[in-house]
Amino acid sequence: MLKELEVEKKHLVLDPFLGVGTTCLTCREAGIASIGVDVSPLFVMVSRVKTRDYDVDMLRKIREKIIAQRFIRPDTRGIDGFVRQLFSKYALEDLVFLREKINEIEDDTLREFFLLALMNAAEKTSYIYRDGAVIKIRRDIPRPPSLRKMFGRVVKTMIKDVERLHLEPVEAEILRGDARMLEFIEDETIDAVITSPPYLNKIEYTKAYWPEYELFFPNVKIDPLRAYISLTPKEPESEPLPDMEMPPIARAYFSDMLKVFGELFRVLKYGGKVAMVVGGGVFPDRVIDVDIPLARLAADVGFTVKRIIAVNKRAATTRRVIKIGESRESILIMRKE
Repeated sequence: MLKELEVEKKHLVLDPFLGVGTTCLTCREAGIASIGVDVSPLFVMVSRVKTRDYDVDMLRKIREKIIAQRFIRPDTRGIDGFVRQLFSKYALEDLVFLREKINEIEDDTLREFFLLALMNAAEKTSYIYRDGAVIKIRRDIPRPPSLRKMFGRVVKTMIKDVERLHLEPVEAEILRGDARMLEFIEDETIDAVITSPPYLNKIEYTKAYWPEYELFFPNVKIDPLRAYISLTPKEPESEPLPDMEMPPIARAYFSDMLKVFGELFRVLKYGGKVAMVVGGGVFPDRVIDVDIPLARLAADVGFTVKRIIAVNKRAATTRRVIKIGESRESILIMRKE
């Protein structure tokens, strides 16, 4: 995408739907400054960990210090009952013990690095099975591996990844925020936007990670994402596509995206470009493709839509077996002129 948009090293790139940080990480590797924004504190933390610089020797020292800690059985009674079923008794105790030790690290950069390692180790030693947005319990794992040992291995692998990865000395600023309200970014300061908003009617974006929030962000309240874009659920203030018949959640989605386009147009410099990967929404009775409607909304706020590139089609089914159509994934290429 950097080549498609002719992004140069002097430019500043924005991704307002950052997810796990791929755009900002790629920009750092290419020597391009970037800003990433996401509503999810989990994804913000993951992105920060992936795009930071580290003292590898310090990471190794902290790893050895944590692993060498004498185990003291923690109190796990405050953990949600269903979450308790996702781990063996011993894995849950190890998780809480290690979490307490990691939270004692004062430096944010180091603490978040090891918290992410613990999350990865917890996933690998749990009974968790993610079926879309639904968390299920696997019982076909008779004896999960030791979480403590898995944590040591995960940290070792992450440190090796840090050593292999070459990041240029440019800034990747990672922020938690709402893509409809980018007031912390000044007008006409962004050269290019590379992003992929949550696909219409795909609820995995937040719900699939509620065990991580329960265990690692216990004091963070996550509002349900109306249309999975905004931070707070509200009824749409307007009807952006009155000629299209669609379910209420789709109307909310397009209303949100109209606001997103308005903010992107405001922060982009004249001549700035946008590459946006989008996907259609699957409903019980229909498929709603979003690429052409989104191109209409982008044009409404002033963008010139240069191209719509269809990159993938997937069969859409209801009740898992009844085909109702095909959902299209596309890339919108736009310019502020």
